[in-house]
Amino acid sequence: MVVSTSTPDIVRIFPTFVWQRRLEPACYEPLDQDLMAYVDGLIRSGDGTRSGGAAWQSGHQQHGKPELAALIALIEQAARDVLIFLKVADASFRITGCWINVLAPGGSHAMHSHPNNFLSGVYYLRSPTGADTINFHDPRPQTAIIRPPVTELTAYNTDQVVLPVSEGTLLMFPAWLPHSVSANTSAQQRVSISFNIMFTDYDEIMSPPLWGLP
Repeated sequence: MVVSTSTPDIVRIFPTFVWQRRLEPACYEPLDQDLMAYVDGLIRSGDGTRSGGAAWQSGHQQHGKPELAALIALIEQAARDVLIFLKVADASFRITGCWINVLAPGGSHAMHSHPNNFLSGVYYLRSPTGADTINFHDPRPQTAIIRPPVTELTAYNTDQVVLPVSEGTLLMFPAWLPHSVSANTSAQQRVSISFNIMFTDYDEIMSPPLWGLP
């Protein structure tokens, strides 16, 4: 019997993308300054909700506010780029929700996803050291049925990817991808703006079944 000693090929199937754009300081610094002034005003006015004292969140219709117009333009262009990358046929889309998150020291966000949307994303206004990551979790629940001990975590055996972020970072990912934010271990606030995107005419154009009747 002849046994091959060559290194086997590894084929990755069904990849999950996380799209990342890092704005140049000349772009994000004045943008962030204006956005932070708006965030501070919302908090002072008593708008938004608090959870556990360490997390504050605005209402979910911030994309209609003129103060966010410049950021919304960047998000919409990013969404177009992502759809082109995914080879999605020309289709109109809209932002279905946009909200501001402020995590005080100790604050965190539990694992969750964003149902009834195609894309989700987040833009980072303040991400101090100790509050500068986001966690993405394996969306395949069956992988947890058997979890043998491993000698080293790799891209092929982990159930979580920790992605570093920084101020001026814009992320976009599938809305079904579970994600979380670990506790803020810095002495400063972590401030981000989250959003969801869905096809405008989904029910008329895309919802009919893709299979034929018998």
